[in-house]
Amino acid sequence: MIIIVYISVALIAVAFTILVVYLSRVLNSLQGTMDNVAKTLEGLEKQMQGITLETTELLHKTNVLAEDIQEKSERLNSVVHAVEDVGSSIQQFNRSVRKVTTSVASNLEDNQERISQIVQWGNVAIDLWGKWKSKKETKDII
Repeated sequence: MIIIVYISVALIAVAFTILVVYLSRVLNSLQGTMDNVAKTLEGLEKQMQGITLETTELLHKTNVLAEDIQEKSERLNSVVHAVEDVGSSIQQFNRSVRKVTTSVASNLEDNQERISQIVQWGNVAIDLWGKWKSKKETKDII
């Protein structure tokens, strides 16, 4: 019966040795995997730093661009106001021209008879002047 205990102890020792050997291999393999993960994380950290720098630069450029757009928008607002003022001035000018045109047309209608008399008197004056001139030329020729 003692032999069985010795064989059992030997069998347990062999099993423990095999367990330690396999556990050592697993831990070595796990150590390699952990080293690869650490290297990958270091590379990822460097990439994240690069991305952070690029993002910061992009954000800065975006802020500068937004300020530039704001300034140009403000300048454009003054141009729009100036164009509105020009439009208002043109509208006022058009109203004034319409008033003058209406006034002239109504005065023309009111004074149409007078104008026709003035034209007739003008024609009479031109005829008299023409006759006087022709008489004078005939006297000068003779």
